[in-house]
Amino acid sequence: MISLPYTIDARGLNCPEPVILTKRGVDLGEEHIVIMVSNQAARENVSKMGISQGYDVAVEEKGGEFHITLKKKAAPQNAPAAAEEVSVLVKSDLFGNGDAELGQILMKSFLYTLNETAGIKYIIFMNRGVLLTVAGSPLLDHLQALEEKGISILSCGTCLDYYNIKEQLAVGAVTNMYTAMEILTSTSRNLTL
Repeated sequence: MISLPYTIDARGLNCPEPVILTKRGVDLGEEHIVIMVSNQAARENVSKMGISQGYDVAVEEKGGEFHITLKKKAAPQNAPAAAEEVSVLVKSDLFGNGDAELGQILMKSFLYTLNETAGIKYIIFMNRGVLLTVAGSPLLDHLQALEEKGISILSCGTCLDYYNIKEQLAVGAVTNMYTAMEILTSTSRNLTL
């Protein structure tokens, strides 16, 4: 018997609503989900969430809307034990409180040191932290080196919009609060700056 896909109509909804609706389908154990969204940000965020949850993702554009199909991948046989994953939340363009110049020096040193630290999987930039991920940031070289090492560099889309710098993003990808929360609650350890 062929079963119909679990279908979600998230057209006209802003992030993170399409992601949350999709996550509900995932949590129900649905193996075949089709999500309809009406904007690029929702398409990207739902697709990323699907991949992170172990689904194959296919996107079809239909009349300015996106139909995203998620199909659960088969679980690998004898999967190895998961290594510890660490996420870092950067809430400011400065490290700590106090003198701004010292805060910039310490942030540069911190990001350089992260490149030498094992287990870092994600670095999430929120609030003024997103200023470090855009063109002109003195720390782009460090962040690009971290990304080349396989670390996901994620900047809050709402924060980039607030500072009107989304088009200047120079490293990593745009994320949303739902995905950030999912990462922070699923990794083994978290560091917050």
